[in-house]
Amino acid sequence: MWNRVVDRIVKFIRKTVESANARGVVIAISGGVDSTTTAFLCVKALGNEKVFGLILPERDVTREEDINDALEVCKILGIEHKLIYINPMVDAFINNLDKGNNIAIANLKPRIRMIINYYYANTLNYLVAGTGNKSEIMTGYFTKYGDGGVDFLPIGDLYKTEVFELARYLGVPEKIIKKTPSAGLWVGQTDEEELGITYVKLDTILKALEKGYKPEEIPKKFDVTDSEVKRVIELIEVNRHKRETPPTVNLRDLLD
Repeated sequence: MWNRVVDRIVKFIRKTVESANARGVVIAISGGVDSTTTAFLCVKALGNEKVFGLILPERDVTREEDINDALEVCKILGIEHKLIYINPMVDAFINNLDKGNNIAIANLKPRIRMIINYYYANTLNYLVAGTGNKSEIMTGYFTKYGDGGVDFLPIGDLYKTEVFELARYLGVPEKIIKKTPSAGLWVGQTDEEELGITYVKLDTILKALEKGYKPEEIPKKFDVTDSEVKRVIELIEVNRHKRETPPTVNLRDLLD
């Protein structure tokens, strides 16, 4: 099964890059399983000479383990890469704006990373390969115009638990697969704690909804609770705007 999945993703990456008349791809490599898996797939599709890795940690926030793992991924794949600490850019915004709340400050960081990704992508005539998975996309667990600001999503139709499986198939280092997922937005932050549910349960609920189960049927069929199902549905609905094109008001009937 996974060989067919890889084959389809590889073809998708090649077609996307070729249709844009781009020379390659830029990937923000965090040291986590999603970005590492995406990098492995892009190298398989394009060759290591057409993949550029950006490692964009925040000093005193990003785990040293993640920086080292990201560097190791670049070495394993043999891709050109650059390590840039984002602290000066974060400080420039914070020092020149009114004081924001914790969420505003946290979201500032992935938006700065997005700007850096596109700076290099534009310079190199590359596309930005996104690293988001289906679990994150469906629940809106990404920053709008931050890590959600990409040109295409190679693993965007894979749930998080499926990304783990694909990563093992591709030969991603086990220590990366086994580490606790974290967006690194603040010290000690973890994805599952912020989501309020484990990825296993989240994916169980998302898959059930995708298959057409009614919300009230899911706890009876699977090992999840009513409150967990309600939590996931709330995340899907409240973050719908992140998955859709910005709405406009229809005025043609008044003007044409």
